[in-house]
Amino acid sequence: MAYISFQPNDYFNTKLYTGTGSSNAQTGVGFQPDWIWLKNRSSSANHFLVDAVRGITKELRSNSTNGEATDDQLITAFGSDGFTLGTSGSGNTNGDNYASWNWKANGQGSSNTDGTINTTYTSANTTSGMSIIKYSGNGSAGATIGHGLGVAPKCVIIKRTDTTSNWIFGTGARGFDKFLYLNDTAAETDNAGTFNDTAPSSSLITLGSWNDVNNSSGTYICYAFAEKKGFSKFGSYVGNGSVSGPFVYTGFKPAFVLVKNASAANNWFLQDSKRLGYNGANHLQKPNSNGADDTGTHIDMLSNGFKTIVSSANCNGSGNTMIYMAFAEHPLVASNGIPATAR
Repeated sequence: MAYISFQPNDYFNTKLYTGTGSSNAQTGVGFQPDWIWLKNRSSSANHFLVDAVRGITKELRSNSTNGEATDDQLITAFGSDGFTLGTSGSGNTNGDNYASWNWKANGQGSSNTDGTINTTYTSANTTSGMSIIKYSGNGSAGATIGHGLGVAPKCVIIKRTDTTSNWIFGTGARGFDKFLYLNDTAAETDNAGTFNDTAPSSSLITLGSWNDVNNSSGTYICYAFAEKKGFSKFGSYVGNGSVSGPFVYTGFKPAFVLVKNASAANNWFLQDSKRLGYNGANHLQKPNSNGADDTGTHIDMLSNGFKTIVSSANCNGSGNTMIYMAFAEHPLVASNGIPATAR
């Protein structure tokens, strides 16, 4: 029996490309992306995040507290099988290598009125368990927004867009009384200011009153993820400080893994199955840093999960708790009958 009735690359895919400095159409994503996260691999440059809900010319940076900026030449079009880059050096410097991580939601979406705050747009895909939510804050602790997924999200990422703020990252693996900053190395913080010490429900995300999530004059974007067996997993594990580190079972062969040491101040790290595409040489990116690709490898991606292969505190500090989010390249059992294999 298949874990999922769809192929993971119908809803998430990594696309590598080389910049040209001129209009540069990228195909082969496999769908029209609604959230694109891209990074220059060759040199120091910001991580740029664009989505269909805020609009194609609006970008945010995971390594920065900056508010939303407008760049009409970063991405100029979403296509049915990818996207087109403009002349901006941010995403298309001639000869530089780039990675883009692409998710499918549900276009721009529409207002969701389930919560005490009516969202401007909620773009929810109940098949893949992803929702993109644009809303304006009301400053009230305990305010709620509707996510449209039908099941409770396990991971919620929020960024204020109209001014400087931190990226707030909450995960059910640690409880929504805690959170991390995606743009920073800090260990997790325990404070009700972000999620009001309340886990999301099957319809609502609860907000605290902090400026980072719910200022009465603030505008916000929220990326929410529900777990889908065979496609996505959001969890935690405890490091052992050894080069033979923990194995983490996900139930699929990972295409994308994001990890952070929640117990200590360390970098986030991100690996995917395309850079370079084989174990022992899986290049790193750090969402809180503007650095080029790090050629070090922290994890091996296996047919049913991933295993840490370094003693680095970034992913395997002895006795430290690590949180992760992972998306599948292939489930253990797929609807096409092809079994997952290791890399």
